[in-house]
Amino acid sequence: MEISVNFLDNLRLEAKFDDFTVITDQPIRYKGDGSAPSPFDYFLASSALCAAYFVRVYCLARDIPTDNIRLSQNNIVDPEDRYNQIFKIQVELPEDISEKDRQGILRSIDRCTVKKVIQTGPDFEIETVENLAENAQALLMVSPDAEHQTFIEGKDLPLEQTIANMTKILADLGMKIEIASWRNIVPHVWSLHIRDAASPMCFTNGKGTTKESALCSALGEFIERLNCNFFYNDQFFGEEIANKPFVHYPNERWFELEEDDSLPEGVLDDYTLPIYNPDGELAGSNLVDTNSGRIDRGICSLPFARKSDGETVYFPSNLIENLFLSNGMSAGNTLAEAQVQCLSEIFERAVKKEILEQEIALPDVPRSVLEKYPDIIEGIDELEKQGFPILVKDASLGGQFPVMCVTLMNPRNGGVFASFGAHPSLHVALERSLTELMQGRSFEGLNDVPPPTFNSLAVTEPHNFVEHFIDSTGVVSWRFFSAKSDYEFVEWDFSGNHADSNETEADRLFGILEPMGKEVYMANYEDLGASACRILVPGYSEVYPVEDLIWDNTNKALDYREDILNLHRLEDEALEDLWARLEESQIDNYETIITLIGVEFDENTVWGQLTVLELKLLIQLALQRYDEALESVEAFLQYNDNTVERGLFYRAVQAVLEIALDEDLVLENFIDNLCRMFGKDVMDASVGSVHGGVRFHGLTPTNMQLEGLDKHLRLIASYKKLHAARAQVAAQ
Repeated sequence: MEISVNFLDNLRLEAKFDDFTVITDQPIRYKGDGSAPSPFDYFLASSALCAAYFVRVYCLARDIPTDNIRLSQNNIVDPEDRYNQIFKIQVELPEDISEKDRQGILRSIDRCTVKKVIQTGPDFEIETVENLAENAQALLMVSPDAEHQTFIEGKDLPLEQTIANMTKILADLGMKIEIASWRNIVPHVWSLHIRDAASPMCFTNGKGTTKESALCSALGEFIERLNCNFFYNDQFFGEEIANKPFVHYPNERWFELEEDDSLPEGVLDDYTLPIYNPDGELAGSNLVDTNSGRIDRGICSLPFARKSDGETVYFPSNLIENLFLSNGMSAGNTLAEAQVQCLSEIFERAVKKEILEQEIALPDVPRSVLEKYPDIIEGIDELEKQGFPILVKDASLGGQFPVMCVTLMNPRNGGVFASFGAHPSLHVALERSLTELMQGRSFEGLNDVPPPTFNSLAVTEPHNFVEHFIDSTGVVSWRFFSAKSDYEFVEWDFSGNHADSNETEADRLFGILEPMGKEVYMANYEDLGASACRILVPGYSEVYPVEDLIWDNTNKALDYREDILNLHRLEDEALEDLWARLEESQIDNYETIITLIGVEFDENTVWGQLTVLELKLLIQLALQRYDEALESVEAFLQYNDNTVERGLFYRAVQAVLEIALDEDLVLENFIDNLCRMFGKDVMDASVGSVHGGVRFHGLTPTNMQLEGLDKHLRLIASYKKLHAARAQVAAQ
């Protein structure tokens, strides 16, 4: 994590990281102002807070109340060496906590991350640089040499060289990558989380059987998502980018909207039109680019090569963003390596969807086959020792597809977690299933997985597949666990066995799609310095249902974005119109404004928690629609999960509204006790919001230039690096 420090007045300092700011000072006796804790005080507190966090996680996972648990820490200083200290952590537990849980809580404290870092002893490297902002990162791993070369199946270069190449590509783009966390709680199962220090919203997770392979995975995913603009999916690029000659890629093509709003000639082809417009209801306006919002320019479309004949077909960027998410994108040392990963991912998701929705019972992988892979056996055995039964299944559907499945059962809460992995090699597919299972997860985190069900509707509901796609936490059918399988086990193998194995494997994977009657469309990206591609298989690799293009399209943001960002400047008539459009829409009241308009607000602000319901409520208050506002306040207080402070504000608003609506009540008769209940500041804001002196309490003014929205501006700054690199390549 990158922490930027600013020097304030006297001895006060300001540390900025992610969306947070921490102020430190020194006591008056040390010439400070005593306005904030000292840096060392924060250090001491971090240890106690970290220990308490692990206690809380342990207790939440087991439904143990923490109301009567007390924890404290004292640091005992050696009088002869003040740097030699003992951190004494004491915890007071209620008598009704079992001995087993008492020991479990103590073990959880022992896992405190701060404690482990202190005990390990971090190394400090101190250096001067000419420019902090321009200082490119060092390689995340040591420079490769002939003596350190690790080859793994599926990679065309050694891991060390792959990591070095990808790190340099990111550094040349101005991306300062930092490793935020590592996990290795099961043998031969590594995962990590990396992110752009300047824009932490740009992050990826990696997994692998070794530390190096996991890092390779994370860096490759980062590069693939840069090439495919996935980090900026559904986000407003800002007016500057929107007015550039190109918005996404130099080879994009814009199609003007027709007067009757029909699909313009040249968008999609004869194969895809029946898939995406089966009933003739899809309009041109449904496909307007969300990121730029340039309705006047029409439909921004991206070129893909049709594999059957090499012809170029233009897919609206809106369609890709709304339906495919990250499915079918990859980066590699070579194009063939990237294609194998793309296709493997597509088969993994499609086969998983078929198995879940059709409630297919899969065959077990025989122990004799698993024993060929001792590292996998060791990882599974460790999970079993931790109390999690593991099922290893062949998900190839009788040898048709290169897919495996590892399913974890959690007897603590009755939940199950089905993890799928795909690759032409059965061994690699099995590794991916196991590493995906534990990617970024702790043992406690496995308590969040849902129980299976016999309710077929819950399993086949489209959103269930989306949940499985995002983090594999969707619902699984009990029929999946039947001992009577619907297919026989097949020890399949789609892999190549020579120097051009990735080319061979790519051909074999493409060959699976041909008899299925599926057309394939590919876009290759080399302009950022890496081999990356995106593969679309219409009618097969979509994540969201096609109907979303009409009924839940992200470009609904264009109907509201400008008005909401200019909320404080709108006259009453414009506010009336905005409220009416929100009220008449089919938008869920609890959808966040972040999601609605594609703008990232700091989640620690009122904007960051704002929902459609609360926005409508604030507009009702501004327009002094008391009856409707009271109804909205009651709905907010009953169902909305917002901050304590925000809830208190609206309880005060509710009281003021009820007084205002009752002709027999006078606010002055209640104001003193209301102030005692809620505090003067809250009451001033509440009374002002009801009577018109305060509009949109808690929302800081902004505009279409995103003034004050640092989080989103950092995201745009990240995208501008890619845009500049693409423009430079296009100009050559």
